[in-house]
Amino acid sequence: MKHSIIGSAIAAFSMLSPVQSLAHTGADSTSTSANHSRLSVGGYGEAVMTRNFYSDKPHRYSSPDLYRNESHGRFDLPHVVVFLGYDFGHGWSMSTEIEFEHGGTESAVEIENEEGGEYESEIERGGEVALEQFWIQKSFMPQLNLRAGMIVVPVGATNSHHLPTEFFGVYRPEGENTIMPCTWHEVGLSLWGRAGAWRYEAMLLPGLDSERFGSQGWIHDGSASPFEFKIANSYAGAARIDNYSVSGLRLSVSGYVGNSFRNTLYPTDGIKNRGVRGTVAIGSFDFCYDIRRLIVRGHFDYGHLSDSKHISDFNISMSKNSTSKRQKVASAALSTGIEAGYDLFSLSRQLSSGGKRLYLFGRYDYYDSMYKMERDMDEKWCARQRVAVGLNFYPIRDIVIKGEYAVGLLDKRYNNEPSLSLGIAYAGWFL
Repeated sequence: MKHSIIGSAIAAFSMLSPVQSLAHTGADSTSTSANHSRLSVGGYGEAVMTRNFYSDKPHRYSSPDLYRNESHGRFDLPHVVVFLGYDFGHGWSMSTEIEFEHGGTESAVEIENEEGGEYESEIERGGEVALEQFWIQKSFMPQLNLRAGMIVVPVGATNSHHLPTEFFGVYRPEGENTIMPCTWHEVGLSLWGRAGAWRYEAMLLPGLDSERFGSQGWIHDGSASPFEFKIANSYAGAARIDNYSVSGLRLSVSGYVGNSFRNTLYPTDGIKNRGVRGTVAIGSFDFCYDIRRLIVRGHFDYGHLSDSKHISDFNISMSKNSTSKRQKVASAALSTGIEAGYDLFSLSRQLSSGGKRLYLFGRYDYYDSMYKMERDMDEKWCARQRVAVGLNFYPIRDIVIKGEYAVGLLDKRYNNEPSLSLGIAYAGWFL
């Protein structure tokens, strides 16, 4: 039986990565035509504007009284992604995903007239261009598939379901996006499959780099590498299990464990570092209940870092020229959130004609990147609640227009952080 990237083989599997999510989303309309082609082209993208009714000054937490009643605005392209897939036949397939974050990067060489006609290199736009996925896969059967390359790490709700049509807010859920890499992708090996109502994935990948941990983001930047390669002095494992036994309901558990302290080029030998491992362990539960007119999603993540005091002291003592944030890092972080939306157009057959939907939603998050510390640290601003309400309008299935009002609720010594955001996004197949 012929395997197709977005045909019967992958459409039969549950959503995990953007590739699988798009395959699932577009299965009804694209699987017939896709079976006639080995090439698949798709993508997703977001354009947003936000007015934040709080200060963006770097000292707004250390001196909150100085920054009351300030505001600032932003326009952004958080993610624009192009996906290319190809079916080689005989169970072999490949996938690539190229992501332009915040509009990508732009640079130019200019003549500076005010400086005697000197040629200078100018950075004209900040942003990132990243190869977020690249893997080659061998499918032996629906229950057994082997994948190698740059793969999304299947830990947490957002990493597994991060298309803009898979969450209600204008931006990705703030808690998971703060304490964990998002979208977390690594070069590694993945074994996965689906049997009945169960789906599993187990992944071998390089460990995180504790040199890049920090107060506000915990391990968020630990998966990045400033070098042309990813250091793998330590290895890690990740796993995920999804269950679809109840119609419209997905229940998922996932986890990660791996050492992080010696996964750097910076020397870590010496008696004072003996026995320090910096083991990162994360456990996560997430769910989605989707009966079209009502959608409820939620997650809970808890992470632990061993030797956090030693890592904090080690990073703070590093040179300013190092890639380290030179910040304290907590021994534990957590994130939890829930959102629910109801399709108001489902109350009227005329309004819902043509597949149009209008979800009224609410969302609550609590997260703390400095939840537990091996010593006293006054970082109370890292703990916050966030409450949001808004609308998601789908004029057609693959397009969504979003509006959201949110308030970040901080400890009483700090200023709360309200915001108003608007956005438009798409997710679908082009070919």
